[in-house]
Amino acid sequence: MSQNPQEKPEPPVFPAVNRQQPMTRREARQAREAEEAQRGRGQEAAPQEAAPQEAAPDQPARDTDARNPQTPGPWTPPPAETPANRETLDGLDFDSVVTGPVAVDAARGSERESVGASARHEAVHGAAAHDHGRFDDSAHAIFASLAGNADGDTDASGGGRGESPLAWRQQNYLSHEQPRRKRRWLKRLVITLVIILVLGGLAAGGFMAFQPQVAALVAKVMPQNDDYTGNGTGSVTFTIKSGDDGSSIATNLQKAGVTKSYQAFYTLVLHQQPQVVWQPGVFKLAKHMSAKAALAALQDPASRLQNTAVIPEGTAEKDALQTVATATKIPLAELQQAAANPADFGLPAQAKTLEGFLFPATYTFAPGITPHDAIKTMVDRSFQAMDQAGVPVADRWNDVILASVVQREAGLKDDYPKVARVFLNRLAQGWDLQSDATVAYGTGHTDRVTTTDAERADASNPYNTYAHPGLPVGPISNPGDLALNAVTHPADGTWMYFVTWNLKTGETIFSTTQAEHDAAVAKWQQWMKDNPGYE
Repeated sequence: MSQNPQEKPEPPVFPAVNRQQPMTRREARQAREAEEAQRGRGQEAAPQEAAPQEAAPDQPARDTDARNPQTPGPWTPPPAETPANRETLDGLDFDSVVTGPVAVDAARGSERESVGASARHEAVHGAAAHDHGRFDDSAHAIFASLAGNADGDTDASGGGRGESPLAWRQQNYLSHEQPRRKRRWLKRLVITLVIILVLGGLAAGGFMAFQPQVAALVAKVMPQNDDYTGNGTGSVTFTIKSGDDGSSIATNLQKAGVTKSYQAFYTLVLHQQPQVVWQPGVFKLAKHMSAKAALAALQDPASRLQNTAVIPEGTAEKDALQTVATATKIPLAELQQAAANPADFGLPAQAKTLEGFLFPATYTFAPGITPHDAIKTMVDRSFQAMDQAGVPVADRWNDVILASVVQREAGLKDDYPKVARVFLNRLAQGWDLQSDATVAYGTGHTDRVTTTDAERADASNPYNTYAHPGLPVGPISNPGDLALNAVTHPADGTWMYFVTWNLKTGETIFSTTQAEHDAAVAKWQQWMKDNPGYE
């Protein structure tokens, strides 16, 4: 050992410290097996000596079978760890030991050992802090418990000549552990299931979104016998209701026995250009029609059964019943008999007739409808209009009476709320209503609103609002939406009079004072002179 401080001392040779690339346990085991196999072949080739040679002091003898049970041939369990081995290992401070495989000294055949972190630090930096001798002593003290018996005798642990307790455990226990196999098949299974679910979801969504197109494609590729041929036989009355679409119509046609299948008709509808527009109504079809024949019949006006009744706004009850009788071929007497009992249709108790509750609209009645059902259709439509206008159920009677008067007196659309305000102002001031339309209704003339002086003076007419205060005894017409909304939402104003001075255009003058009203009446009278023939 050099004493020159400038000369860097050579580090001592420690197998676990100076080895550049430590071997793993598997590699150490394979190296031992290869060495033992080579030694076995050498022994077979050389004559067996009578007495075993003693090992050199620096090369302890090995008892291969005692140290390593993994010899060529069937595997045998390793020898049990002795209490002395366990006591020695338990006394080690593994926090200061670099765990893992240690190098094997090829010359001595010593096994890998774990080296303390402090010994590594001393081996690298020992020249700057200590001399070579002190470094060697320090490292020897750390490795003493792991080195075993250097003299080649059997150690106290009974693990064999020249064998340390840690080497025994590495060779006879740890090195024989089989590596744990990873369950890679489980990961592959999960990935496969996820892919199947995603693809299945995409396929289901695509089928739902493009079902008509898919059905059409399938029908082309695989034709099915799902359709009749020809124009069919017999007679079927088929109804298209408001809001029905191609799908619902296809379903109803199949249920009625007109077409053979839903698919045949609906597929045909989807291929129509331009798109089919369905008209509500009742149609005369046949049984067992082809889809093409059924579609053509539903678009043919000649197939439509014309049981349609148009009831204009302001129409009186007797005129409305006559229109319904003509459209449905129901005898007028049967309709009048059904209308004689207003309570059967839910009218207020004050109602003696259906006047005011036969809502003006266009009705399409199914063939064979009964008188009661035809009337109920119009009454129910009237209740619907009242609800939409905001008429309370308790006020239906009075509101319908006033709305029927407004319907007969007003001309232009914008005048309805003003006319309603005039009548409401008169009732609020305690004035007579003085409506010529009510007087005319009482005389039986539902086709006009003008009256004579004698008719206005006739107090025997219960509808004469010149002779009787307040509202008339009942409605005088069947009001529509405009009149109902005008009564529930009248215009703001102080008008007390109005007169329609131009009967051609319906222009009306609204006045607050008597003088303003007299001027408006004079203007109307002049117009009547200039336009003879108007009453």
